[in-house]
Amino acid sequence: MSKILGLIILVLDILAIVKIVQSGASTGEKILWVILVLVLPVIGLVIWALLGPGSPVKK
Repeated sequence: MSKILGLIILVLDILAIVKIVQSGASTGEKILWVILVLVLPVIGLVIWALLGPGSPVKK
């Protein structure tokens, strides 16, 4: 079970990083978001989803 959960988190983090790199944010913001997602995979992913470029909260 934990292997599946880990794989799901890995896939979501990779998708988030791809979305971050493709976003219209500045290079500095992109770097900070990628570092946050890499260092804190679950928490960083949630924070990015809520506050990152293109998030519903920022609109």
